[in-house]
Amino acid sequence: MKRLLSEIFQIFIGILLASIGLKMFLLPNGFLDGGATGIAILLSELYKVDISIILLIVSIPFLILAWFTLTKRIFIKSILSIIGLAIFIHFENFTIITEDKLLIAIFGGLFLGAGIGLTIKNGAVLDGSEILGIFINERLGISIGKVILVFNAVLFAITAKVLSVEIAMYSILTFLVTAKIIDLMIEGFEDFVGLMIVSEHSTEIELELIKQVGTGTTLYKGARGYGKRGAQSDKDIIHTVINRIDIRRTYNLIEKIDPNAFIIEFDVNNIKGGILTKYLTKEGLKKLSPALYKQEEKHIENE
Repeated sequence: MKRLLSEIFQIFIGILLASIGLKMFLLPNGFLDGGATGIAILLSELYKVDISIILLIVSIPFLILAWFTLTKRIFIKSILSIIGLAIFIHFENFTIITEDKLLIAIFGGLFLGAGIGLTIKNGAVLDGSEILGIFINERLGISIGKVILVFNAVLFAITAKVLSVEIAMYSILTFLVTAKIIDLMIEGFEDFVGLMIVSEHSTEIELELIKQVGTGTTLYKGARGYGKRGAQSDKDIIHTVINRIDIRRTYNLIEKIDPNAFIIEFDVNNIKGGILTKYLTKEGLKKLSPALYKQEEKHIENE
């Protein structure tokens, strides 16, 4: 129940942010975003109809697809979110704070992207193009990103034809900002990478990773293998996750200990728990790995 209330609150904030982006920046200046929202804005500009009504009508086909594509929980939350956005747009009346078109495109995309991203992160959809992408991907195997790209390319081409090329260009800028902010809201502002390290000096590398980079590690037992040096004996394989800003320092650290270490680097989309980015105190090191802590003390005594 507590989790559901948290999701509802965050979706409410997402709807508020998206409506600010639309009513304070994009709508007063006729700028579009991509997806179903962009279609609604375009039709509103052409036929001078309340966008909140058009947004609901335009969203119906996408919601029908959502019934066959998404879970019922996400489907219900998406319906309520889109209705909530339409209500907010209808009743909100913000004062325009700038007439600079570049600022309008950037900040309109920023608020809209933050709202859509926060909503998606909590299991709801504010824009139908994502639903269309999922639907086509499941049936035809075409990537969601390509579907959305083609969808918006057609939309912006129509915008350039019926409104103006300038509005279409600013709308593309808005869409790019929105897409980037959505990614940041969903994936987070910190960029992490995972490393799998195979080395004859795994214990020493693990100790230095903890001491110098401040990250936790997991060891896998490698039974056997074959590489450029022939058959490989049993060894520990290090698995760790670090902030991308520390990647060069980590590689230098490994290179110094074992130039022949085998390293696999991979992207990490989400992190929960563990020890990341924080440097460990001696007490933290002692709790994380008592054996390594004793090795460090012994090493200091020998020096």
